[in-house]
Amino acid sequence: MLKIDLKGKRVFVAGIADDQGYGWAIAKALAEAGAEIIIGTWTPLLKIFTQSWAAGKFDESRQLSNGKMFEYLKVYPLDASFDKPSDVPQEIRENKRYADVQRYTISEIAEDVGNDFGKIDYIVHALANAPEVKKPLLETSRSGYLAASSSSAYSFVSLVQHFGPRLNHGGAAISLSYIASERVVPGYGGGMSSAKAALESDTRTLAWEAGRKWGIRINVISAGALRSRAARAIGSAGAVSFIDCMIDYAKANAPLTKDLDAEEVGQAAAFLLSPLASAITGVTLYVDNGVHAMGVAVDSPAMRVYQGEENPALTTA
Repeated sequence: MLKIDLKGKRVFVAGIADDQGYGWAIAKALAEAGAEIIIGTWTPLLKIFTQSWAAGKFDESRQLSNGKMFEYLKVYPLDASFDKPSDVPQEIRENKRYADVQRYTISEIAEDVGNDFGKIDYIVHALANAPEVKKPLLETSRSGYLAASSSSAYSFVSLVQHFGPRLNHGGAAISLSYIASERVVPGYGGGMSSAKAALESDTRTLAWEAGRKWGIRINVISAGALRSRAARAIGSAGAVSFIDCMIDYAKANAPLTKDLDAEEVGQAAAFLLSPLASAITGVTLYVDNGVHAMGVAVDSPAMRVYQGEENPALTTA
């Protein structure tokens, strides 16, 4: 039976802060396949994450199919907005949430992981942030736009730069994107759509450069909408949140009308990182129930003349 076997492999997953997002789902899927997990979590949330883990708040989500619990080797503080200590502004250095942490830039954590574990096999970039995400692009400031690109796109470039030499030959890296990289999604603002477009473009270039330099593969998953903590922070229109609208839209218009489970993205990530995908690199893989393939919204009032009995092909099972 063909299966994903990652026993003996080590993975650095950047961007886990709780048990809700795709980062967690990917890490858990990799653990199911036998990989050992190393976590990078945003520095201000490090204490909350480790305390919640120790208190058992994630225990239900940590259950693996074999009855064991998902564990990690080590968790590191990580602020992917900074490549090296000299990049960190004074106000961050003096921030009380950073006061007890000495090393958290990308270069420092890559070095620390190398010192602690030697070479590893895979890296997962599950990071995204835009301080002005609730603003339309026309109202986004330069600083807000650049912050979104820095945290959500360049951070992947930096991770590959610094971890690339520390990956075993045949290793791989993946990141997470969204359909707003190539289609207009009103409400997904603050430069986030631009950052996702950059992330996908960079994936192709990094695949070439990192493949030739270190023999590693680079891919990106364009995942469908998920009701994660980060997604809920995007905003709302009255009582309806942005993410709820996106989920409802996908279910109404995608070829597959089922819910999208985080586990499905985790399984796709495990495949892309595994030796089963040894010839796949530079790819944007859609895991979104097929909504990316649609050219029109079938639930639009403009389409109602074609719906129902007049065109059975547009009805749902």
